[in-house]
Amino acid sequence: MRAILRTPGGHLLTIKRVRPGRAPYWVLPGGGVEPGDGSLEEALLREVREELGGAAVIDSLFHVADREHFYLGRIHAWDPTLRTGPEFADPARGEYLVEEIPVSRLAEIDLKPEAVARLLAARLIG
Repeated sequence: MRAILRTPGGHLLTIKRVRPGRAPYWVLPGGGVEPGDGSLEEALLREVREELGGAAVIDSLFHVADREHFYLGRIHAWDPTLRTGPEFADPARGEYLVEEIPVSRLAEIDLKPEAVARLLAARLIG
């Protein structure tokens, strides 16, 4: 599951992936369900804490594609220095840069998955 999070400024909060030998691309925060997660939404909120160092509010389900759930939500504050997880300590995995992207710039970035990026651009930009 993934979170489509709007910031107080109305931007989309993303993670820019910079990996060796590959062009940068952006992803939405999220991941998988772990033992102890009571629901998809609880798992997503845990993933947001781990990946962004912040607390989100999940508002609604936006889309389901290939068994992956995309939820609309809001986040008011985050601190990348509070992130947890082995991926952030392994330089071989590249960088995970938290970035606010203006909705009007969605078409300018390589947001993965592409099908969801197109849906977001159509629904959020018009």
